[in-house]
Amino acid sequence: MFSRDRWKEILEVLTTNWFRTLLTAFGVFWGIFILIILLAAGKGLENGVKLDFGDTATNTIFMWTQTVSKPYKGLPKGRRYNFKVDDVEAIRQNVDHLRFVSPRNQLGGFGGANNVIRGINAGAFNVYGDYPEIIQQEPMDIVQGRFINYADIIDKRKVAVIGEGVKASLYDKEEEVIGTYIKIRGVSFLVIGVYKKKNTDGDSEEAQKEIFTPFTAFSQAFNMGDRVGWMAITAEDKYSISDLKESVFKVVKENHKIHPDDTRAVGHFDLFEDYSRIVRLFAALRLVAYFVGTLVLLSGIIGVSNIMLIVVKERTKEIGIRRALGESPWSIRGQILMESIFLTIISGMAGIAFASLVIYLINYALDSNGPVDMFTNPSVNIGVVSIALTILIVSGLLAGLIPAQNAIKVRPVDAIRTE
Repeated sequence: MFSRDRWKEILEVLTTNWFRTLLTAFGVFWGIFILIILLAAGKGLENGVKLDFGDTATNTIFMWTQTVSKPYKGLPKGRRYNFKVDDVEAIRQNVDHLRFVSPRNQLGGFGGANNVIRGINAGAFNVYGDYPEIIQQEPMDIVQGRFINYADIIDKRKVAVIGEGVKASLYDKEEEVIGTYIKIRGVSFLVIGVYKKKNTDGDSEEAQKEIFTPFTAFSQAFNMGDRVGWMAITAEDKYSISDLKESVFKVVKENHKIHPDDTRAVGHFDLFEDYSRIVRLFAALRLVAYFVGTLVLLSGIIGVSNIMLIVVKERTKEIGIRRALGESPWSIRGQILMESIFLTIISGMAGIAFASLVIYLINYALDSNGPVDMFTNPSVNIGVVSIALTILIVSGLLAGLIPAQNAIKVRPVDAIRTE
């Protein structure tokens, strides 16, 4: 039940010595402030790193061929081989729980010559022969026209989807792009779409300078036959590609008579493994933030407990008189606990409010000046604030418990005699 007299007494006790109360409150204020700022900074780093992944299908491996390192079935080591179109179908048929198996061929790359021409303009760009699924593994926004589809694959249509960087290099600013032709190594391709990459891996300009064509038309135009340069393989959401990749390698090794223990013949990059490592890293950082913030907060709580012990000692005579007049031990214990909880919650809420203001200002600065590499949108959710409030309430109880017990242990007669 609300008691105005009791709350008036609490305020009088806490305001009797303002400086001491403020110093005590600052310990709790600083502890909760540090806890929230550490968690927000960790979230900002996590958001920045995950933003680099964009909407990329992280449950993916990229696989290519390398030199065979072991002799097998009469074939020597040191030989080279190529993936074939049959490998793609064999993987689909023999490995369960795969969402996409996308074969890819590529022209250009590092140090490529001017392989794409339109009129008097020319440029060196990465050109890919792909299946339509690649847009779900390597997301991009189609800002004009459309992406390649299975009709293009079946009919081996010489069509191309170009990046905004390619458009800027080969076309005038207001020039119409859709329906025009570009020449890739002397072969004409009809432009059917323009894309903008979502995930740039920190290289925004180069990510927009790529060209996507149907896999079948690419193979026919550039005499690739049934060869496959490399593959992008994505597992279903409930399954880890890291667990399935050995089954994929086994199929490839059987098809190309490679020793089962040859770990160098199939090169790969496991995106899911890298992503999982990052997730584990930030989980560890959150634990460190909670640990450090809680320790700082604990030092503030100890300060509250110490000051309440001093307050109880200063009020020994008062407590003795109240006991002599018939006030129950529970009433006195409740008074001390309320003072402790009140001081803890008020200082803690001030810390939460100040931390929220700092986070708001940081986000405002980031929005105004542009994102910082690997750091964006530092924030804490309502669950973290709820945990902080719970910690404050429990801490306030613990901080006042020992002083409250000390207050009711003193015999009324002894307390009244105290000078």
